[in-house]
Amino acid sequence: MKKLFFLPLAFLCTYSFAQVDFSAKYAQKITVAELRKHLTIIASDAFEGRETGTEGQRKAAAYIETQFALMGLKKPDALKSYQQLYPLTQDSIVSLPVFSVNGKNADNGKDFLIPLGSNDNAKFTSNKLVFAGYGIDDVAYNDYANINVKGKVVVVFLGEPKRDGKYFIDAAGKTSAWTYPGIGKKLDAAKARGAVGVLIVNPNAETFSKRQVDNNMSGGVNFESLPSGNPRSLNYALISHAYAKTIFPVLFDSAIINAKAKNTFSPQPTEGTTNILYEFKKQRNIINASNVIGIIEGTDKKDEYVFLTGHYDHLGKHDSKIYYGADDDGSGTCGVIAMAEAFAKAAAEGHRPRRTLVFMTVSGEEKGLWGSEYYSDHPIFPLDKTSIDLNTDMVGRIDTERKTGDTLNYVYVVGHDKLSSELPLVNEAANNKYSNLVLDYKYDDPNDVNRIYFRSDHYNFARKGVPVLFFYDGMLKADYHKPTDTIDKINFELYEKRVRMIFHTAWEFANRNEMAKRDKPLPTATR
Repeated sequence: MKKLFFLPLAFLCTYSFAQVDFSAKYAQKITVAELRKHLTIIASDAFEGRETGTEGQRKAAAYIETQFALMGLKKPDALKSYQQLYPLTQDSIVSLPVFSVNGKNADNGKDFLIPLGSNDNAKFTSNKLVFAGYGIDDVAYNDYANINVKGKVVVVFLGEPKRDGKYFIDAAGKTSAWTYPGIGKKLDAAKARGAVGVLIVNPNAETFSKRQVDNNMSGGVNFESLPSGNPRSLNYALISHAYAKTIFPVLFDSAIINAKAKNTFSPQPTEGTTNILYEFKKQRNIINASNVIGIIEGTDKKDEYVFLTGHYDHLGKHDSKIYYGADDDGSGTCGVIAMAEAFAKAAAEGHRPRRTLVFMTVSGEEKGLWGSEYYSDHPIFPLDKTSIDLNTDMVGRIDTERKTGDTLNYVYVVGHDKLSSELPLVNEAANNKYSNLVLDYKYDDPNDVNRIYFRSDHYNFARKGVPVLFFYDGMLKADYHKPTDTIDKINFELYEKRVRMIFHTAWEFANRNEMAKRDKPLPTATR
């Protein structure tokens, strides 16, 4: 009897003591040394700021691909390599644009600009110019009521109006699609009404910056989600305040006051007889950018997916100055690499995740979330089987504007109250068990003016219904988007702690019994 009793007990005790917390074990593989090693390379002179569409971006992609291959990640079966290529257009002006009013040529770069990437070759004339407020055609507000613009050129302001201090076209009181994507939507509205062209005034910019002018002549890259040769809408030009006043000398002063104050415009016919000539001719070449994707195949739930993402592009090199982007988003990129290495080590030692892990570093974020938009519209793995995207964009520094709380032990978490009720439960449990960071939900406040939820690559998963968590250090000032965003500013101990916390969260989502619930509606606001 004693032997029968004590032998199972001894076995149970031995088994109990043999239990290993593998999440804790493999998180230890994410170290300051590893993060520093990768970030020193990613944010180096050699990559010249990693601007999308440049050789620096391609070098960064090759480096990440090499790291994925060395650690044993698989390439997706749907791709020829670890890189998902997506097309960019690169335009150059064939001849200087012509824009004239009543036979007098306007000065390109001073009076007007025709943005290269979003205009096609065109020539048109018109003898009617019509002012149409903000150029909005919506059930909540209509600048086109009582205005006939067929065969005419339309002048509109950027932006949208407020009422009683609040935006009102969007029911939530936020800016609507008439602000972003804005221009495209306004061009579509003018085209639907029969206009032949559009002139756009930015109420907050009287003139064009030197950088705007230079970039418009040098043939930067542009991402087009529509097929080549299928123009979305009308051609347009941006015009300066001074030039707009020569076109509408009586109207402009009051109109600009209204637009700056975001007042509404009363619908009324306002047009002049003006002979207008518009000529624009460019040459277009197609180049590729890429998202770099490596996977660790899961076990019993391998047909479900957990994404870990970050963008590896930055602003490039301008006026001989490199924009290094060590924090933005070298830190997120190297965090993804480090987490991939830790998970790969676990898999190699027999501790493969239940769900397939997808490590994806994207390009084009700084241009407008291009790479993640392309992936979400051309997914390699089913989005309805994608449990979550954990996006990491800037986790290496301390928010210089953070005046309360522990500045050395926090991370901002964005998206915790959207799409899935389980997001904070899993993330907070992982954090409480392993990291004890302060999870700050400041940027999930619906009244926060920064609208961070819409400003990084997780948004393109969220808009497709995939639950997301976004981890961020809050650096909106100091060295943000400056050449001084360099590796010496990184707080590596805090950086390591944050990445380990994200790793633990990913481990739980990859191994729990069910995918993250989708029990909350998509946010109605847009970028």
